[in-house]
Amino acid sequence: MNPDGKILDDIKIIDLSTFVTGGFCSAMLANQGAEVLKIEQPGYGDAVRHSGPPFINGQSPYYWTLNYGKKSLELDLKNQKAKEALYDLIAEADVFIQNFRPGTAERLDVDYETLSEYNDDLVYLAISAFGQTGPWSKRSGYDLLIQGMGGIMDVTGEEGRQPVKVGLPMTDLITAMWAAFGTMTALYRREQTGEGEYIDLGMLEATLPWLTKQAGMVFAGEETRRMGTKDPVLAPYQTFETKDGYLNICILNEKLWGELCEALDRPDLPADDRFEMNKDRVEHVDELEAEIEDTLAEKTTDEWIEIIAEDAGVPAGPVYDVEEALDNPQIDARGTITEIEHPELGEVPVIEHPIQYHNADSGFDSAPPLLGEHNREVFRELGYSEAEVEALANAGVFGSADDEE
Repeated sequence: MNPDGKILDDIKIIDLSTFVTGGFCSAMLANQGAEVLKIEQPGYGDAVRHSGPPFINGQSPYYWTLNYGKKSLELDLKNQKAKEALYDLIAEADVFIQNFRPGTAERLDVDYETLSEYNDDLVYLAISAFGQTGPWSKRSGYDLLIQGMGGIMDVTGEEGRQPVKVGLPMTDLITAMWAAFGTMTALYRREQTGEGEYIDLGMLEATLPWLTKQAGMVFAGEETRRMGTKDPVLAPYQTFETKDGYLNICILNEKLWGELCEALDRPDLPADDRFEMNKDRVEHVDELEAEIEDTLAEKTTDEWIEIIAEDAGVPAGPVYDVEEALDNPQIDARGTITEIEHPELGEVPVIEHPIQYHNADSGFDSAPPLLGEHNREVFRELGYSEAEVEALANAGVFGSADDEE
């Protein structure tokens, strides 16, 4: 590591994954300085490039959010020379990422056993829906399926209505974060032992630890249920309606409960046996909601934010739409949304990742790459001569038509 640079400046990652699980993982690592070579299908690329609308000049902004700071390399892995070129890249790499259905890597000759012959200290990350073993291992699976099978949809939505998926690709992102964590811990172990590692990560298993309080209820023999924005173990901890909108209030202890009641000018609430302690409030959460909303209906959301959050210091906040979430005084002050120069579109927006170090840099250095933008550059940097790079192109390594210069 360069002590004046980013923590992963000396790490090279070969990312053969598509969509979110591997893509967001390698974006997290790119943010910390890793060089990420994104291997894509010639002429088509990662399927997320085509996810939309919306598109901006034919490009998917969804793709951007997963691929800042990477290099794009087209390789036709049905071409033997392309495989040989990939193996040259693997020999100089630290991490390899794929999210194939189990068995596919072996058919493509990019399985751990094959690649470790070219690099015996490689950290190999295999992401799949259900892991590499077990009766469901050969099944394909995506976020919606895993949200359903991982218990998330069972507790999301309103009581008495159908299950609802979280509006984000939640289990993809959960898995991506485990993937980045596993990669970093494997790299740390390699520093200690000199040994590479094979990581088997299944989306379903990645999701279960996030159930936390709902899992705790099951362990205690209780049934979970859909509760809208209400919480199964805390009250009030939910969304309330105000005079002109909505307000989230989060009460985690009796001190905050007393401060909220004081801010609402409702001393009668803690004096009521139904609402005295958290366990009482959880048992009578519907009656509590009605009492609080009677009071909140008297003022606007902004007025209540000033009274409850600013003056009383009680955790409360508005329900922003996505545009407001991306553009507000706090986010502006932290520099979370920036811009970066794109080779075709000029300045494009970037959602910076949140880890801010005191003694190291972080952040994305380049825009999401055009398909095949770095075909030739990558091999030049690897030590190939111009004639050898040209030979790769002529052999169809980058696909049938390579326009990169």
